[in-house]
Amino acid sequence: MSLCLSFDQIGKPADVLRLIEHQLPEAGHHDVRVRLHFAPINPADLNFIEGTYGRAAHPPCIPGHEASGVVTEIGKNVTSLKPGDSVIPLLGAGCWAQEMIAEEQHFARLPDGIDLVQASMLRINPVTAWLLLHEFEGLTEGDWILQNASNSGVGRSLIQIAKKLGIRTLNLVRRPELIAELKALGADAVVLDSPEGLEEAKAILHDAGAKPRVAANGVGADSAIRLMDLLAPGGSLVTYGAMSRRSLKIPNKFLIFKDLHLRGLWVTRWLEKAGPNALFETLHPLTEMITDGELCIAVDQTVLLSDFQTAITRAQTDTRGGKVIIDLQN
Repeated sequence: MSLCLSFDQIGKPADVLRLIEHQLPEAGHHDVRVRLHFAPINPADLNFIEGTYGRAAHPPCIPGHEASGVVTEIGKNVTSLKPGDSVIPLLGAGCWAQEMIAEEQHFARLPDGIDLVQASMLRINPVTAWLLLHEFEGLTEGDWILQNASNSGVGRSLIQIAKKLGIRTLNLVRRPELIAELKALGADAVVLDSPEGLEEAKAILHDAGAKPRVAANGVGADSAIRLMDLLAPGGSLVTYGAMSRRSLKIPNKFLIFKDLHLRGLWVTRWLEKAGPNALFETLHPLTEMITDGELCIAVDQTVLLSDFQTAITRAQTDTRGGKVIIDLQN
């Protein structure tokens, strides 16, 4: 018997999600059957169930944008995978299930021995961080990048990847206790996301002779305005999230006198344009970093699939210390 989480109507995740038996078809000649082990709960997953995500859900359906697992069966024409391989799905949903069947191109093989909990969080947050560092303004070693939501999965990934690349980070956080923690992770500067923190950040950048050309915005509202205040003229504010759920209102001075560029980043759209080969090229250095212990996303707690209501509730709290992971094995 295989179980999954499913919803029959759009609504609050705690109200509409159900744990049900999942009947899978027989694997075809080009198909791969995977036993999924772990799946994180991302804001995008909750938004998908609520009907506020950028891609509409069509219930009944299985949510979950990310997972990791092990291949258990392959079709006779499959050439890129074999039973026992560790993989992550590349599909847009359907990961909150104990088993999955899809054609082989919808899975990415992972290095042997990789931590499957960390691997389950690989496709969205680390890839977003990688793109923020590589796709905008041509950042190179010694450059600075700004970000808010620095304690998020994307934020922590960006700090660690930037450190590996020699790119310096100035990070805005909401809670003072995070400052030392993120500096220990590799952040060059961490200040409070407040008017006082803005002045401190300006002093840090002035003393370093830094003129940041990229700011990663995962919050919006006043926090994004602070990032724009810190950007150099002609720089880019790249919005990948909206944790504040408040609209971004741009002061005219940032457009007229600083000529700032407002950009957006959604990994789903990037993948549609760039294609799977570009994703594989991005995943390779990230999996190496995970294997070498250079990239680690914080985990708040791991919760059994049967206790999914606890997992959903915990994932929606602001005080958690990392991702909530669903253990799909039981």
